[in-house]
Amino acid sequence: MAYLLGVVLFALAILISVSLHEAGHMLTAKAFGMKVTRYFVGFGPTLWSFKRGETEYGVKGIPLGGFCKIVGMTPQDDDVDPADEPRAMWRFPVWKRTIVMSAGSITHFALALVALWVIAVTAGLPNPDFPSSEAEIRKEPAVIQLSDCVVPENAIRPCTPADAASPAAQAQLRDGDRITAVNDTPINNYGDLLTTLRTLNPGETARIAYVRDGQPATAEAVLAKTQRRPLDDPNGAVGDVAALGVGLIPSTPTRTTYGPVAAFGATADFTGDMAVNTAKALQRIPQKIPALWTAITGGERDVDTPISVVGASRLGGEAVENNAWYLFFMLFVSLNFFIGVFNLLPLLPLDGGHIAIAWFERARSWLYARIGRPDPGRVDYLKLMPFTYAVILIGGAFTLLTITADVVNPITLFSR
Repeated sequence: MAYLLGVVLFALAILISVSLHEAGHMLTAKAFGMKVTRYFVGFGPTLWSFKRGETEYGVKGIPLGGFCKIVGMTPQDDDVDPADEPRAMWRFPVWKRTIVMSAGSITHFALALVALWVIAVTAGLPNPDFPSSEAEIRKEPAVIQLSDCVVPENAIRPCTPADAASPAAQAQLRDGDRITAVNDTPINNYGDLLTTLRTLNPGETARIAYVRDGQPATAEAVLAKTQRRPLDDPNGAVGDVAALGVGLIPSTPTRTTYGPVAAFGATADFTGDMAVNTAKALQRIPQKIPALWTAITGGERDVDTPISVVGASRLGGEAVENNAWYLFFMLFVSLNFFIGVFNLLPLLPLDGGHIAIAWFERARSWLYARIGRPDPGRVDYLKLMPFTYAVILIGGAFTLLTITADVVNPITLFSR
């Protein structure tokens, strides 16, 4: 029940975000004097609507987004009443049209920034000093956190009767103990611990030297058997290895909370990192398509593959089910930021495509005026329709691919 509640809550959050996206277009268009005739949440048959002034507001039967109708978005719109011609969007200055078309993405950015600021003040943002790479993690002191059991994969899930109990727990080790040696082999950091354990065999008794509350001590642990990939090859074959049943307690906290003023700077820094990661994710999309197909046809799902709204909602459900509300809201932030950036790509029919054309017209008119040639006028959108249809077709196919992968082989952060 908690999982389904989380799925519904996250899907509702996405629907509200997209509805506010369209509201951003509508409100800025109205503010500039453009005519907006319709604003609806959802698509398909109308469930309920009312008209206030010149705009009809309502809800449609398929809750997959929303739309607003601005009169005369392009010079080729043929449904503009002659009386509305002066208020047609394409007649307005390019800067006003840019604001209207970018207002949707700005709304997504605003939602993400406000949510990040609240998170920074309350739960905290990821600590920039926290070790993030595998190399940094291995340099950390081997201060351990006990696991309840040893699982045969790197998934986070509750223990099952089939899982071996943690050898470290059975040896009376405790959270916060710092391991200094295994079978007389010095352990200077967590990487040394991992490497040394890989030289031992499952079932072997290991002598563990450790420090607890400043006092040295020793214990013996019978190592369990589990399956892992080679330490030096993350893509290598899975094999049987010895396990102690411990994790790492980093020397720095994973998150840092901020005061109301300092949270603005932390939010800006985190947003900058998120912008870089979003750009990299967009660049990786083409090379991830084969991985999506592999996931659909029975292969392992790469956690770095793109997800659809369906996949994001499922992750939201997992977060609620496991009481990981921090993850839930960070997913909300990431998705809003990604949608905001994606919509600004200079491709029709995205908002960024309309903005790019508006500024292309402006630049072309300026250039022609400088070289003494007549203004070529507006871009003919009808001539761009084949390209627009191609973008829609590719985008639709990609969306279908990600939805299918999220249904038949979803990414999971918690095993259920």
